[in-house]
Amino acid sequence: MRISIFGMGYVGAITAGCLAREGHQVVGVDINQTKVDLINAGKTPVIEKDIGEIIANTVAEGRLRATTDTADAVHGTEMSLVCVGTPNRRNGSLDLSYVRNVSEEIGRVLAEKDDYHVVVMRSTMLPGSMREVVIPTLERFSGKKAGADFGVCINPEFLREGVAVHDFYHPPKTVIGEIGKRSGDVLEAMWDGLVDAPLIRTDLETAEMVKYTDNVSHALKVAFANEIGNICKRLGIDGHKVMDIYCQDTKLNISPYYLKPGFAFGGSCLPKDVRALTYKARTMDLDVPLLNAIMPSNRNQVQHAIDLIEASGKKKVGVLGLSFKEGTDDMRESPVVDLIEYLLGKGYDLRIYDRNVNLASVVGANKDFIHNSIPHIYELLCESMEEVVDHADTLVIGNGDREFAQALERDDAVEKIIDLVRIDPAARSNGRYEGICW
Repeated sequence: MRISIFGMGYVGAITAGCLAREGHQVVGVDINQTKVDLINAGKTPVIEKDIGEIIANTVAEGRLRATTDTADAVHGTEMSLVCVGTPNRRNGSLDLSYVRNVSEEIGRVLAEKDDYHVVVMRSTMLPGSMREVVIPTLERFSGKKAGADFGVCINPEFLREGVAVHDFYHPPKTVIGEIGKRSGDVLEAMWDGLVDAPLIRTDLETAEMVKYTDNVSHALKVAFANEIGNICKRLGIDGHKVMDIYCQDTKLNISPYYLKPGFAFGGSCLPKDVRALTYKARTMDLDVPLLNAIMPSNRNQVQHAIDLIEASGKKKVGVLGLSFKEGTDDMRESPVVDLIEYLLGKGYDLRIYDRNVNLASVVGANKDFIHNSIPHIYELLCESMEEVVDHADTLVIGNGDREFAQALERDDAVEKIIDLVRIDPAARSNGRYEGICW
């Protein structure tokens, strides 16, 4: 393919060199004449393992060149990858001026170009940036319609400094956010056979958000490991030994198991252990702000559910699920119990169903909890899900018991369904059904 790449900084230079190495005809574009001259001389404008040799070879073989001329680059290529910077402003917001400027320049050339051209953003931008900045700018200066007259995609990069060339060929995934199938098809053809990784095609906003989710989660993991390590140090424990053992568990610790947005966590282990560890840190005068934020963040998720219920404007509420998760009768620290307590205090007319919570069969700590802590709630339990559904104007799905999926099929029964667990993976928020995080 004939590809132009805008921005010969870190991402752009790596992308240009590697694509040229794979046989594509690549034109690098930058307003900095020094960078352009370096590339045309077969030299790298960035310091990164292996890229110097790659650029030298591809320039010598005639597959890579650079220019400051946008018209020359766009007219001579089928697709443009935009890799310009998106730095923070002083208040933390993104400065998209470089993206806007390049979009304006490309748009002016597209106004003169008859062939279908695809503009691909590799720059990291917050969700909404493509539709609010990139596409309107391209359309304004080209006088053409995105998706019809030219293509638009976003293709986030997952390159780590120091191993960027390796990461280019071995990414964890390839994500294509597309305005339409034709745009995505052109970009997918560029990646076809180039890397061995899952290729996901999705909408623009999801692709924009994926990159931020990745990077913020990496930051979160670094901060988490450091706080655990700091506690270990105070206790005379080798933090690396602890985390090495932690990382050997790929069934729960390193897995997608806990990474599904939904309701707050509960049960007899997680809340108790978070409190105990953060208390231990306090006794050693050790500040662990990330760990200290876990319980407040968990409470916020209960408040999100309350806000959704109150927004429905209905006082007759049915709750499916009382235990903290499906398949158990454990109600200790169940966030659903906290939710119900709040609603009762506000005068809501409640009915509850959970087939796993039955006073005749509950024993031990759970029985004591019912008698001593929530006897008033237990009295609201119904014998069948139908009783709750028939009572409710607003129905809340509180845990993942598969039986509760049947409630989604009763179109005539409930005015509003608020799902805290995504009981049906295919469910989408609409006027009647609403998910807490989707």
